[in-house]
Amino acid sequence: MSSSDSQMQQAGSAPPPGAATNAAEFFIPYKNGYALAAYYLGIFAFIPGIGILLGVPAFILGLKGRKLAVKYPQARGKAHAWVGIIMGGVFGIGQLLLLALVLLGFFVFWR
Repeated sequence: MSSSDSQMQQAGSAPPPGAATNAAEFFIPYKNGYALAAYYLGIFAFIPGIGILLGVPAFILGLKGRKLAVKYPQARGKAHAWVGIIMGGVFGIGQLLLLALVLLGFFVFWR
């Protein structure tokens, strides 16, 4: 093997900047706490009743996490941030609208 072959192997073995170096780092964006928190809050916003309380913070933290991931690509977590934004918005606002409809029905039919 020539020295140029060994240099190419060494150059090819280094991960590109911002790439995950292990599986845990690829799937869990531990450098982007906003995106990770938004993801879990968005997932748990699916639970009836507490979705209103968890959906809004999931949406806000998702926006912050996405902004951080765009500014610092090595932080990763764009997908986690989007899950927080979408699920937090859908379930938080959806349950809030459902609560408003229930209260409206209560006041209209029980007066």
